[in-house]
Amino acid sequence: MPIITNRHWRQFRYRYEVPEAVLADDYEHLDADVSDGFFKYRGCWYHTSDFLRLDESEWDGAAGVTNTSSVVIKIARDGEAYQIGLAWA
Repeated sequence: MPIITNRHWRQFRYRYEVPEAVLADDYEHLDADVSDGFFKYRGCWYHTSDFLRLDESEWDGAAGVTNTSSVVIKIARDGEAYQIGLAWA
């Protein structure tokens, strides 16, 4: 599966940095005490809870975008940073 990524480590965003409309529309299911794990990629907001865990992969999780592409994530050991990529089937 080809993956497009620049392998840069980025810091997660906090809940207060996410627009209120995004929180209300997409993340109303998250408890109010969930304060981090958000990020924006290619104009869309994501949270680590959006990703399904991948076993036996160099990537930690994937979230479907279309029927042939997924956003993949690798989370740093300390949980403070991530790498992101776009995968095609």
